[in-house]
Amino acid sequence: MGSTMIEKILARSSGSDSVSAGDIVFARPHRILSHDNSAAILGIFEKLGGKKVWASDRIFIALDHAVPPPDEKKAKNHTMIREFVARQGIRHFYEGGTGICHQVLPEYGHVKPGVVIFGSDSHTTTHGAFGAAGIPIGRTETASVWALGETWLKVPESFRIELSGEAPRGVVAKDIILYIIGKVSADGATYKAVEFHGAGVENMDISGRMTICNMAAEMGAKAGMVPFDKVTEEWLSGAGVKEYDPLYPDDDALYEKKMEIDLAGITPQVARPHKVDNVVPVSELEETVIDVALLGTCTNGRLEDLRQAVEILDGRRIKSGVRLLVYPASRKEMQQADKEGLIGKLLQSGAQIAVPACGPCLGAYGGVLAPGENCISTANRNFKGRMGCREDTGVYLASPATVAASALEGRIVSPYI
Repeated sequence: MGSTMIEKILARSSGSDSVSAGDIVFARPHRILSHDNSAAILGIFEKLGGKKVWASDRIFIALDHAVPPPDEKKAKNHTMIREFVARQGIRHFYEGGTGICHQVLPEYGHVKPGVVIFGSDSHTTTHGAFGAAGIPIGRTETASVWALGETWLKVPESFRIELSGEAPRGVVAKDIILYIIGKVSADGATYKAVEFHGAGVENMDISGRMTICNMAAEMGAKAGMVPFDKVTEEWLSGAGVKEYDPLYPDDDALYEKKMEIDLAGITPQVARPHKVDNVVPVSELEETVIDVALLGTCTNGRLEDLRQAVEILDGRRIKSGVRLLVYPASRKEMQQADKEGLIGKLLQSGAQIAVPACGPCLGAYGGVLAPGENCISTANRNFKGRMGCREDTGVYLASPATVAASALEGRIVSPYI
């Protein structure tokens, strides 16, 4: 019997000839990422007796959540992190405003096919878009990896999802993954490695692949992965990444579950409050009034997403009373968007452009909702209180095109109608 992607990657990273689902392995990461939570992690590291990190060139820290710091406590946390980075000689530190960790990590060449990326953030699954295994771990585990250079985990079972057919106009990666989550459920892939295959994913750009792997976490997945191909190769070449060794699943690999999704049957999708698997076609919600439209986050804040939005806005002003908040995923993406004239066009449409960071996604650092308000968002979560208000609010998840179209109308509508 052959091996799945996660089995091959974890075998390599643990120094084993082969591993199977259910085995316990000690894996060594190519990179281990953290963000503002590094302040808490370094406290755990020191309580565990840590003095010197195991490899200062494998630790990646990006300040992206509390940017700029909204209060004294967060500012002190940032100071603690900067001092720790200097004291330990950590080479890969990215100051606030550089961008969201899951965008910055691949942009700066830290993700390679066939490697393990550990991260103290649930959306570390994003990095599977490059043929890697992006695996979320907890803060205590992260502190121990800083000290020891490895951690144990159980090799996950794998799901194989085949994306066939051609998506209709207006249906993009976000619609596809929302549709899949609606079918699988929010816990239907818990602790599974989800591989995405087929013509539907082969025809996706890297941005789309990052979106579907990012949101694999929203069905409970331990990893979401797309096999390396020419699309990956071209993107990595542009990022200056040259030396790597991809791993592919065997034809006779054993999967716990296989699914086939015909993209031709998908329409623009929305996840209704307060669960990400509460998914329906946009057409069922077209009388839903919105107050805020959020374009950005690690899920959909890339250049391709901003282009989608600008194509829909097409020089028009957003509906009076609607706030369109734009948080690019990184400074690099924002700079390129500016070169293309996208930032100016968004401003002309009435958007508020913010620093490249997580922003309102977790409801603490700007863009917080007021009681009774609705938001349509390109983010990845919509549980109650996610955008900062625990009273009667509604967060609806959708694609950049649907978010832009809804901002124009002041209600949820399908793009390209």
